[in-house]
Amino acid sequence: MIAVKFRRLAHAEGLPSPSRQSEHASGLDLVAAVPSNAPRILAPGERALIPTGFAIELPPGFEGQVRPRSGLALKHGVTVLNAPGTIDADYRGEIGVLLINHGEESFAVSRGARIAQFVVSRTEAVILIETDELSGTSRGENGFGSTGLTSR
Repeated sequence: MIAVKFRRLAHAEGLPSPSRQSEHASGLDLVAAVPSNAPRILAPGERALIPTGFAIELPPGFEGQVRPRSGLALKHGVTVLNAPGTIDADYRGEIGVLLINHGEESFAVSRGARIAQFVVSRTEAVILIETDELSGTSRGENGFGSTGLTSR
């Protein structure tokens, strides 16, 4: 377990901190920090950046991933458009959630509604080495869907 600092922004006053909803949940629920008197209405096909009201200080070697909530996707067709959204360790601004409504009806994002999950994961720094040749594998250059196809 790692300790991660976060800062609550003024427009998140009174909202719950990002938190797990069960003992072994991998993600912290993020809530919408929209004004209580002005929910954000997402029409079918519409997308919007929803504020969460907090900023985070991830340690080097870690990233935050903003992921969809399965219940919103199943019940309303609402999901995170750029899933997973990546929060880099050097970012100190507000965490926003880019939601899209794939459903058939408008969806109201109300203050305090759980809109996404936040998962912290370890990352590795890499050094790319340019070469003229890569090692061979049984898959080779077969791409999109190639490992699930029974015939070509």
